[in-house]
Amino acid sequence: MSTDAQEADDDLKERVSNFLRRNFPQIQMHGGSAAIQDLDRESGEVTIMLGGACSGCGISPMTIQAIKSRMVKEIPEIEVVHADTGMGGEGGHGGGMSPSFPGDTTEDSDSDEGPQAPF
Repeated sequence: MSTDAQEADDDLKERVSNFLRRNFPQIQMHGGSAAIQDLDRESGEVTIMLGGACSGCGISPMTIQAIKSRMVKEIPEIEVVHADTGMGGEGGHGGGMSPSFPGDTTEDSDSDEGPQAPF
């Protein structure tokens, strides 16, 4: 990769990172994180992984949708945004660990102790 191409990639990564910090400070304020997993300047695709408190957060699907819709408008080089919490799907709960909520019970539990505390 040429030096110019590397500088263009670095500039775009910096702009995406700044976009996330500037437009979604609540991610970090609530104990979450947003990291660029992959960035392809030629195809205009970026993959963002939300972690920390975002995994299992009930509003992470809305945060993901907001990131997707706003980033393509604000950063012209970005055409497609892939984002998820690492929980199997884009903000869904189709795999991996699922969040716990007060009052939840597990169906495979043989215990009669009631719901587990979420902490």
